[in-house]
Amino acid sequence: MARGGIPAAPLPQRHGVDAMRLRMPQEGPWLTLRDHLVARIPALGPERIDAMLAAGEFVGIDGMPCASDAPFVPRSVVWVHRDLPDEVPVPFEVEVLHRDERIVVVDKPPFLATMPRGMHVRETVVTRLREQLGLPRLTPAHRLDRLTGGVLLLTTEQRWRGAYQQLFARAEVHKEYLAVARLDPSVTLPQQVAVHIDKPHGQWQARIDPDREPNAVTEIELLRRCTGPDGIPVGLYRLIPHTGRTHQLRVTMSWLGLPMVGDPLYPVVHDVADDDFSTPLGLLAHILAFRDPIDGAPRRFVSRRLPGGWPAAEPAAEPVAEPVAERA
Repeated sequence: MARGGIPAAPLPQRHGVDAMRLRMPQEGPWLTLRDHLVARIPALGPERIDAMLAAGEFVGIDGMPCASDAPFVPRSVVWVHRDLPDEVPVPFEVEVLHRDERIVVVDKPPFLATMPRGMHVRETVVTRLREQLGLPRLTPAHRLDRLTGGVLLLTTEQRWRGAYQQLFARAEVHKEYLAVARLDPSVTLPQQVAVHIDKPHGQWQARIDPDREPNAVTEIELLRRCTGPDGIPVGLYRLIPHTGRTHQLRVTMSWLGLPMVGDPLYPVVHDVADDDFSTPLGLLAHILAFRDPIDGAPRRFVSRRLPGGWPAAEPAAEPVAEPVAERA
């Protein structure tokens, strides 16, 4: 059984993507399944629906193809593979840091989404690794933004997912990020920043309301400073989030006057072409540490990447602060 008691799809995955489940409404004016599908999926059009039915692409819960003249049955279920969008290949590999029976931990590159959503379906960590590792039920226990690289935890089967997800829900995972951002001597560091963050529905940017009760807490300290590739001084910051609001780190740093290198959303929105991988975001999920919920073993994973905008070889970097102790 799949999540929530839903039967597993009778169709195998295609390119690491599950088939789509369509449940019929309880009532309606349609005499045939075909009539309902034409009304339900107008983007396909009647001719395409007819061709798909003739090819046996719509199947019932038993995996048998639905006949072209099959009657409409209220509350019945059919499955079909959706058309995948055209995607620009992301030219970076996903590095596996750890793999065992329950979890897979990877070092995600920037520009690669965590899981299928919207126009990013095949070019995601989940779909890539399901095929590469032969793990069709691989699922993320948490999520990193598409532009953020670094340590990402996935579970191998549905039965393990809940236990690891709860670690994140209960804030029992120690997370450290590295950020490359503007330098501003007027900003006092280190400091703990507590603000109220809203992410209005349908808008790209989150926003901070300084007059409302804080719902997002982040520790920020400056580790090093150097001159970036464009000749502008930048800082390397350690960010420790104690909450998990959308875009929390990016909007908090921007609000402080320390916007991250390569950020197309903060402080202002910039259009970036889908095939432009030249300026990765200066944000990296550097460390993930927790006590394993199954066997109690301590787990600690460290990214091997650098955040965007930080030179790969930076011998003149000036240390500013010693690393803080982990709050595992």
